[in-house]
Amino acid sequence: MTRADFMARLKSGLVGLPTSTAAEILSDYDAHFDDGIAAGRSEAEVAAALGDPERLARELKAEAGIRRWRQEKNPSAAAAAVFAVLGLGAVDIIFLLPLLMGIIGTLFGLFVAVVAMVVAGGVIMVAGPFGGFPGGTMAAMLAGLGLMACATAMGALTAIVTVWLVNGLVWFARLHYRLLKPALDPQPAYVPGESA
Repeated sequence: MTRADFMARLKSGLVGLPTSTAAEILSDYDAHFDDGIAAGRSEAEVAAALGDPERLARELKAEAGIRRWRQEKNPSAAAAAVFAVLGLGAVDIIFLLPLLMGIIGTLFGLFVAVVAMVVAGGVIMVAGPFGGFPGGTMAAMLAGLGLMACATAMGALTAIVTVWLVNGLVWFARLHYRLLKPALDPQPAYVPGESA
């Protein structure tokens, strides 16, 4: 594979990363080619040593997604980390995606319930005294505040569980990558009579 082929395949694999991050990565790999050629190696040898550019791009995108999650801890960064990790392997998608979609659906439902409880608590607190709430004005206000407090606690617990699940997925991805990397890297051929 030539330098141009390798760089083109790597660039197409990095689509979706911020432009500055992709440019930095491409610059680093261009420097690898410069160093290899300066050392007397051919473009094909350098490309072979660097590995498959598509797999390399998936790994780099996963690392970038995980790094973003560690820095930002917001829903957008969580989604980027999850999808980057899923991009590492098709087998993981088959097993993890149904489980992950169920968990995401449950968490989304809990967040919707939290919002509904806050709104309902606000309505009870504001409209309860005027609508003849059983127990009077103070009971309506306390019931509304209690419902909103319960929703806040439920929202906080759901957020903690969400962060925990994303961190667990990141941990799984790193473990998965460490276990698969030796199997994916090309191994030197064994030649009888040669010592290791």
